[in-house]
Amino acid sequence: MPHTPDLLRERVATTALRLGPDAPTLCDPWTVRDLLAHLVVRESRVDALPGVGLPVPALQRHTEKVQDRAARRPFEELVDTVRGGPAPWWPTRLPVLDRAVNVAELCIHLEDMARAQPGWEPTALPEGTAEQLWATLRTTGRMLYRSASCGVVAVAPGHGRVALRRPPEGSGTVVLTGAPLELLLHAFGRERVARVGTEGEDRDVQALAAHRRSA
Repeated sequence: MPHTPDLLRERVATTALRLGPDAPTLCDPWTVRDLLAHLVVRESRVDALPGVGLPVPALQRHTEKVQDRAARRPFEELVDTVRGGPAPWWPTRLPVLDRAVNVAELCIHLEDMARAQPGWEPTALPEGTAEQLWATLRTTGRMLYRSASCGVVAVAPGHGRVALRRPPEGSGTVVLTGAPLELLLHAFGRERVARVGTEGEDRDVQALAAHRRSA
């Protein structure tokens, strides 16, 4: 049986073909074509990786140029490249790394396409995906909420509870409750479409809503 990232790549490819290259995504102004180009570049161009994660204008400009060139490829070719996975020599060809690095990335970008459309519903995910998303949230969430002006606790029924940010002095804690995918979408700045319940003092809930995180 194909492992989870490969199943998710197939979902991404199928969704992209169904929506078409010019459909909007939550990563505005990216279209579906742009989002696929991003996925291709991040698994094939070492020189473009620094501009993906580091807020350095020169690095970001280079990454944008590389991605723009990739986006000009025929759409079906982009789809097939995403479906086929990383370059043969790329580290995430190792299944254990692929799962750790790409399950969350693929799930988030799958929802970036699906939830940007009218009347969207969450995408059905392969069995076992939620466990990996919960593991990713427990580590990455601490980084994403590290500058929040309140405490943050995530609760995923059936998976557990984790403190992602200690409350700074004089502030309280907001408890976020939802499925691992929904919590991860919230952590990565997609709170507008994340089906997450919030509990806490009004001032803390408002402060967390105003907290800017990674897009």
